[in-house]
Amino acid sequence: MCCIVGSMFAFGPRLALIIWWLFDTAFFRDSFSAVFWPIVGLIFAPWTTLFFLFAQLGTPGVAGWDYVLIVIGILLDLASYSGNAWKGRKRFA
Repeated sequence: MCCIVGSMFAFGPRLALIIWWLFDTAFFRDSFSAVFWPIVGLIFAPWTTLFFLFAQLGTPGVAGWDYVLIVIGILLDLASYSGNAWKGRKRFA
């Protein structure tokens, strides 16, 4: 069960980004200034990229409470990377 949750936490936002891009390519084009940023976000920071797109849904640009969404995305990305390191460290101790 833990492997299923871990794999959904790792691949879920990436799959959501790919599906969202397939159905609404124009939204991605309007949200990002270059193709480079969504690709880097998909590979290294999928939660932050997904929450950045959620922040862009209401109005163009990021303002006010949208920054809270982006910080939550950053924290989820950090948790997904540091959780594996913590588990691996306990395995060898």
